[in-house]
Amino acid sequence: MAREATETRGGAPAQTLSGIRQPEAGASAGSREETRRALVTGATGYVGSQVTAELLKRGWAVRTLSRSRDKALDMEWGAKIVQEGRQAGPGQVEVHEGDATSEDDVEAALEGVDVAWYLMHSMSGGSDFVEAEARMARSFGTAAKRQEVGRIVYLGGLHPEDEELSDHLRSRVRVGEELMDSGVPTAALQAGVVIGEGSSSFHMLRHLSERLPGAIGPSWIVNRITPIGVRDVVHYLVGAADVPGSVNRTFDVGGPEAIPYADMMKRYAKALGLIPRVVLTAPVTTNSLASHWIALVTPVRRGLAKPLIGSLLHDTVVHERDLESYAGKPEGGNQTFEQAVRAAVVNLDTRRWTRVFSVTAVSVAACAAVGSVLADPQNAWYRSLRKPAWQPPGAAFPVVWTALYADIAAISSLMIADELEAGHVRRARSHMVALGTNLVLNAGWCGLFFRSRRPGLAAVWAGALAVSSADLVRRAAESAPQRGVLLAPYAVWNGFATVLSGAIAGMNRKGRRRLKR
Repeated sequence: MAREATETRGGAPAQTLSGIRQPEAGASAGSREETRRALVTGATGYVGSQVTAELLKRGWAVRTLSRSRDKALDMEWGAKIVQEGRQAGPGQVEVHEGDATSEDDVEAALEGVDVAWYLMHSMSGGSDFVEAEARMARSFGTAAKRQEVGRIVYLGGLHPEDEELSDHLRSRVRVGEELMDSGVPTAALQAGVVIGEGSSSFHMLRHLSERLPGAIGPSWIVNRITPIGVRDVVHYLVGAADVPGSVNRTFDVGGPEAIPYADMMKRYAKALGLIPRVVLTAPVTTNSLASHWIALVTPVRRGLAKPLIGSLLHDTVVHERDLESYAGKPEGGNQTFEQAVRAAVVNLDTRRWTRVFSVTAVSVAACAAVGSVLADPQNAWYRSLRKPAWQPPGAAFPVVWTALYADIAAISSLMIADELEAGHVRRARSHMVALGTNLVLNAGWCGLFFRSRRPGLAAVWAGALAVSSADLVRRAAESAPQRGVLLAPYAVWNGFATVLSGAIAGMNRKGRRRLKR
């Protein structure tokens, strides 16, 4: 049973604030004299959607503040949305279309609400980012006070005291402070990495762990973090509605242990039966470079990777578990890291990357093998040709091609795997066809250039290979700019091969030398 308390944000006693309407003891959702009404902002987001679903399960009448009714209809609970203009009853949802930056829209959405869940946090940047987030929270709190909302529940981030925080973590702290200063009792929950299928933090952790057999990361990868399963976050967020109205403070929430980020990668791999991962730290690696690396090897864009890294730059551990005395623990206790991971990947294909990379690498290796057989710079006909002085020595070709084959195999695998991960099967197939065409052109050019005795045709073929290579670079850059940069040398080399083929064809057009049979 939740303990009674009179506690302000600073922990000092205070007069009891306006409370939250509670159901009668023993009353079921269908027999309540007065249905509890909730407003959930960010309801179409990952955590907000699950909070909405749990509130519906507990018989709340839920209102969402959403920019798009159509997006809300596509959610798991979309079938419980009432017709426009109707008020939601127990276990139903009404969608209030509006913008959280509009004071009028927020005011209207908060009318008649008992508890409001503030689950909005932008991952954008900009010089005014922190202030803009604070203004929006302040406006929300002011409107909630005018509408006599009984409680605000907010989800922010765990953070250390007396340390300089990243902009995004500082913004989360500031938003919590604005809400607690609004005059409406606020439970500002603070969580670390959330382990769940739709969590951005978990998305990054998962792909780093699955795609890298080893990693060298900056010093923050050894910082201690208290991860928490999404099931447990939702439990505490919903349970915070029943905190006494006199309590206005932050609450730490987290799983049973604090784990360094590097160990989370290792334990993720172990939990899913992947080969052991080796993770090392490198003090020379900057956070900016790390965000580029993450954008290169995972589907996480650099613009999202930077704030995610910002939340990992400190030890973010649970220091108290006071909310458990109000909301209790989840059934069966807090999930361990491994339990949360296994629950998060139930509907995910954690072996996709291995399959895609294996097939792609074998295809590229087959092209390399065919090209090696066909490329014979020592045959008598090729040696008899006149060649420009700037042609690289023959020994350079296998070295360069080996590096380029590894490059195209890795980047193509990342592109294809990302499209399949996003459910874009047609685009993935398009990438496969483009890669296959390029490999055929690649191997064919080796035969034409060294054996065909038709240097003009080899030049035309090389031109087609260069165009195909440029298309692959374009596709890679659309997938992630970092991938386009890394694959660019492949297109440059094939462009050089086109110029070289053309130069040899021009130098040998007249008086072409032919060997006697």
